[in-house]
Amino acid sequence: MKSNDKYISITGFLFLVMTSVFISCQEKSEKGLTPWETGAFESHRYRNLFAEIGYTQEEIDAKLNNILYNLFEGPEKIYFEVGDSMAYISDIKNHDVRTEGMSYGLMIAVQLNRKEMFDRLWRWGSKYMQHHEGPMEGYFAWSCKTDGTRNAQGPASDGELYYVTALIFAANRWGNDTGIHYLKEAQYILDCSMSKDGTDKVTGLIDMEHKLITFVPHGWGATFTDPSYHVPAFYEVWARWADDGRAGLWRECAEKSRAYLHTAIHPVTGLNPDYSHYDGSPFDTKRIIGKEFRFDSWRVPMNIALDYSWSCADKEWQQAYGHKIQDFLYSQGLETFADQYNIDGTMVADTLGAGGYKALRHSLGLVASSAAVSLVCSHPESVEFMHHFWNSKHVPYEDGYFDAYYDGLLQLFAFMHLSGNYKIIFPAE
Repeated sequence: MKSNDKYISITGFLFLVMTSVFISCQEKSEKGLTPWETGAFESHRYRNLFAEIGYTQEEIDAKLNNILYNLFEGPEKIYFEVGDSMAYISDIKNHDVRTEGMSYGLMIAVQLNRKEMFDRLWRWGSKYMQHHEGPMEGYFAWSCKTDGTRNAQGPASDGELYYVTALIFAANRWGNDTGIHYLKEAQYILDCSMSKDGTDKVTGLIDMEHKLITFVPHGWGATFTDPSYHVPAFYEVWARWADDGRAGLWRECAEKSRAYLHTAIHPVTGLNPDYSHYDGSPFDTKRIIGKEFRFDSWRVPMNIALDYSWSCADKEWQQAYGHKIQDFLYSQGLETFADQYNIDGTMVADTLGAGGYKALRHSLGLVASSAAVSLVCSHPESVEFMHHFWNSKHVPYEDGYFDAYYDGLLQLFAFMHLSGNYKIIFPAE
């Protein structure tokens, strides 16, 4: 064979390979992907959907590292170290530190095996935010100034939900003899919560009549719940490794939480209210936040994707849900859907503002979460949601508004889900 013939032969072979890859990717885009039928509690396996739709591992790793850099090191970072042993995560636009962000930071740190970051965040939160005595003992003040001064004394239940789960994972990953006994800290939060008897209107994290998480375990806030606080798979983690003698209760909470979501989510649009009664009906607070789909609600698709990925315990309903919410948002325009709606899909009468800005947006946080739910989907639109998310930039909106904190954290969580990097951390042995 002449050298130029050999070159033509190799070129032809490469052309055939690339054509085959293109056709394969095109077929996947046209047909959608097939959700897995077994959760990671059983399989110990996680999908990398970005790889499934054609991105290389090098591209995926580079984009993940870029998101991490922006959040924790770059000029718009939300993570700040204090002295040689502490750190906090700030909601920059609101100039405060929240248990939401701090507990998210713990989860990110343990997922990515960043022990120093985890320990720094835990020490700051324990020192400035956690109550160590009184009726609220064990709980965390939900908002503080960046110097540790409390803006409020009361907790928000989603913070404790993530704190406990992240601490259990830390115990599983690093053990409990490296300076912080992570498991004891998780048990302390749970034990304190379960001991609340209504003194000074302080209640447990869980409403024991309904076995559902409270919005706030105090007073009026304990009379309703928030759909975005429902992460049933976290209770499965508690049942397995909290070692607090309540495994049966936590499994029941997981079951009740899944059943609750069936009632809280609109059967046609897949949208849910920010707040609801324990029976799932929207809670009309007579304020701008309550019965509509707004900022809190963005997290629900991602939480359902997490439960599917880990437990796969409610797969038929969750698959139907994923299709409904993506179908609705797709009908609004994949690159233009808004970030606030009435749960029937009509436009809200008033717009909730943030950081001094007030506008409907095509927000990165919802773009991220609506892509994450592709883990449960089989229709072609899910592939488009993932490509749209991949190509979305975390930059200021047209009016100058920029949310480094909430948009950024949801972007990271969704990317971790879709790249197979949000995992159950089993005990080392």
